[in-house]
Amino acid sequence: MKMMRLPLLLLGVLMASQGFAATAQQEKMKTCNADATAKTLKGDERKAFMSTCLKAKPATQQDKMKTCNADAGTKALKGDERKAFMSDCLKKK
Repeated sequence: MKMMRLPLLLLGVLMASQGFAATAQQEKMKTCNADATAKTLKGDERKAFMSTCLKAKPATQQDKMKTCNADAGTKALKGDERKAFMSDCLKKK
């Protein structure tokens, strides 16, 4: 009987992990759908928007860092002023 517990436990864990992956996709679908509704898109225009929205990848921390660093460079910030700007910039985006 004890031998049956481990395979059943592993099967349960596997099924639960697949459920989490579906949840992330469902959240993205909800967000894109809400955006399309807010823009009152219909028909082919809505389909095109949903396709683009669902394929879009969220900005990574590295992307944020590049953007904020470029902005700080443009503003010629140095020292504590630059640190404060970078901290604020990375929190916003």
